[in-house]
Amino acid sequence: MESLRKFEKVCEIVDQNNRNAARLIPILQEVQAEYRYLPEEVLAFIATSLGISPARVFGVATFYSLFTLKPKGKYLIRVCDGTACHVKRSMDLYDVLCTKLKLQKGKDTTPDMLFTVETVNCLGACGIAPAMVVNEEVYGQLTPERARDIVDEIIVKEAQSESDSYGA
Repeated sequence: MESLRKFEKVCEIVDQNNRNAARLIPILQEVQAEYRYLPEEVLAFIATSLGISPARVFGVATFYSLFTLKPKGKYLIRVCDGTACHVKRSMDLYDVLCTKLKLQKGKDTTPDMLFTVETVNCLGACGIAPAMVVNEEVYGQLTPERARDIVDEIIVKEAQSESDSYGA
């Protein structure tokens, strides 16, 4: 049943794009926005729906760094490790976040799928280095303590949201 719902939403997205193979990138963007990643079976379904080869769809999905084939957390934290941020010790932010979220070596997403922590080459926020982005919100001139506080605030907000939904 879950699988059926997954493809139902994908059908809507493909239909909204007129089943036009030339709209593959926008289709993949919408699907990823919906599911937070691009599941393999969904990519194959998109290929069939658009009448193109699965290899072409996988090729596009793996070529562009904005696409991911791995599930991401609800909160995607991107820590900048570009030159300006690196010099201002951005990796200290990364390390404290991984420790706080108990992420083991080689893992970037928490088991509860709430957080994913990644490094990126540049956020274009050099003037406020060191910087990180949580989903779409940019945070600059960070200390490791402030980065940890931001995650703590999200955890509290999520706990409140969860208890509100149970109380409703």
